[in-house]
Amino acid sequence: MKGITIGEMKIGDSASFTKTISETDVYLYAGISGDFNPAHVNQTEAEKGMFGKRIAHGMLSAGLISTVLGTLLPGPGTIYMGQELRFTKPVAIGDTITATATVAELIPEKNRAILDTVCTNQNGDVVIKGKATVMPPKA
Repeated sequence: MKGITIGEMKIGDSASFTKTISETDVYLYAGISGDFNPAHVNQTEAEKGMFGKRIAHGMLSAGLISTVLGTLLPGPGTIYMGQELRFTKPVAIGDTITATATVAELIPEKNRAILDTVCTNQNGDVVIKGKATVMPPKA
């Protein structure tokens, strides 16, 4: 299976991946990353914080962008080279997050693409926005 090459990509091409963030996802991410911040794993402490409840790790939701880039656009064979992120709203356990990547710029001579990246929740609220730089698979 091979992804889309730079020659096959067009400005405006877009792909999305949607996932509901579960409590299990949060605990698994905490274990994998070592981030046991009480805002993510301790209900009593999280209720005292600025959001009043537990929230998912920002990078857990940001990881969904990687899913789009590595499996859909450009897809298998893509090298993920960089990412700018801005976290704009918290993600709660049970939120359904849609990560979308849209081709914004193509640099064929370097085999690079810049994609606008955004994650939204089930209400359409933007929770993450940024830009990714990738190297699409070769022809």
